[in-house]
Amino acid sequence: MELNPSVYNLPARIKLRVVGDNHIAIVKLIKSRIIQKDAAKIIEMSKQIQAVQPDMKVSLICSSAICSKSLVLLQREGISVQVEEL
Repeated sequence: MELNPSVYNLPARIKLRVVGDNHIAIVKLIKSRIIQKDAAKIIEMSKQIQAVQPDMKVSLICSSAICSKSLVLLQREGISVQVEEL
């Protein structure tokens, strides 16, 4: 189920999906690789979501093209990564 990102003070182009109870995912299904700069933006989005709902768990749903440094950075921040094909 898709969520309205404006509830969490995020731009309208961000896609959010309900994954479970108190668990939502930021969806980034793009052809290009996710680099550290993108990971930093995802972490900021996660912090905005948790500012509105502190007990919310946040994940990232992305294609398999993700930089290894980005993966480590996201996991250090507690953001799990789920891979989906385009």
